[in-house]
Amino acid sequence: MLNRRNTRTAIWRPRAQRIACRAVSHLRRSRPAATPVLIARATVMSDLSLTILPESADDAPAIDRLHERTFGPGRFARTAYRIREGGSHRLDLSFIARIGTLLVGSVRLTPIRIGETPALLLGPLTVEPPFRDLGVGFALIERALAQAKAKGQRLVVLVGDEPYYAKVGFKGIPKGRVTMPGPVEPARLLVAELETSAFEGVSGAIRPEWEPA
Repeated sequence: MLNRRNTRTAIWRPRAQRIACRAVSHLRRSRPAATPVLIARATVMSDLSLTILPESADDAPAIDRLHERTFGPGRFARTAYRIREGGSHRLDLSFIARIGTLLVGSVRLTPIRIGETPALLLGPLTVEPPFRDLGVGFALIERALAQAKAKGQRLVVLVGDEPYYAKVGFKGIPKGRVTMPGPVEPARLLVAELETSAFEGVSGAIRPEWEPA
């Protein structure tokens, strides 16, 4: 059974109340069928805090809806999505974010190989638009990377913007050293070393962990 110990990050209350109002508006636009109870809770929350929890199987439907709202149908054509489609993400290394009772973010880590070297692929990282200026994404990434390191993982890769992800330890991979099974801008292929020099000597094609070379 997954340990559901949580990590809480306090949010300055006046700002949090403004964010709650924006969240209600967002819910009404994106989820017309949202229950009145859910919207009422978002409206009257007086002590908003960010809670990071390990993902559970029960979270999957809400995360799928979050991905649909955030990325739309175009997500299925992305190279990183096709890699993740080839294997299951690890629940023990994947996390959700809640503000009050609302699920507002998610990050997943999926086992892959770079050549013959085991690694993890980070993503999707998804945060509801009204909450993107609260540091939710960074909190999710930091928790996921810390847990991966604690579990003995050494490398995490992702496709994203280096100026953003450099803040949590990612750096660009030299062009041509690592390849993806589809089109990816080389400058957006990033790696984080969870151990010193873990990426030294690593190269090759990224593929799902179970897929033979």
